[in-house]
Amino acid sequence: MTRRHQLETTLRTLKLSGMLDTLEARLAQAAAGELGHLEFLQVLCEDEINRRDAASLARRVRQARFEHAATLEEFDFAYNPKVPAATIRDLAALRFVDAGQSVILHGPVGVGKTMIAQALGHQACRRGYSAAFVKTSRLLADLAGGHADRTWGTRLRRWAKPDVLVLDDFAMRDFTTTQADDLYELITERAGRASS
Repeated sequence: MTRRHQLETTLRTLKLSGMLDTLEARLAQAAAGELGHLEFLQVLCEDEINRRDAASLARRVRQARFEHAATLEEFDFAYNPKVPAATIRDLAALRFVDAGQSVILHGPVGVGKTMIAQALGHQACRRGYSAAFVKTSRLLADLAGGHADRTWGTRLRRWAKPDVLVLDDFAMRDFTTTQADDLYELITERAGRASS
């Protein structure tokens, strides 16, 4: 077995596939004299970090279950000049998440509230926060199912867990007393430690 094959085997064993994926290119750079020994190792390590960061982001976005992979960079603020672009960009700094505060986006149908909310959730994922996106009616139905099968506490904790919880179509319908109580319990559970 050659040294290169040994290195590839070692990288696989250590689960360093980011390094393994770029090894050929980095070896070529080193052979061309573009990278010294320390630079070669540094660049390989950065390749691994970048792969892990990308995989972690993809996992957080997948777990958030966004309807669309929306980002604020894609949002067309010119489409509706009444959308407060400066306020939305301030929200993108995510200070509300660090402060454990909630944000309510309100306005008429079709102005982009859902897209902005998902884009803020995506921004949170890019910053390393966990997020979850759900229609309010589905969340309340899930909690109602917990009353029926005695898993309500487990379900409540699951919904309280993400750093950012995006409740879409909030207050589109009147809540029953049980739904209002469930929502109150969820807000109380999340109070001060996570963002809604």
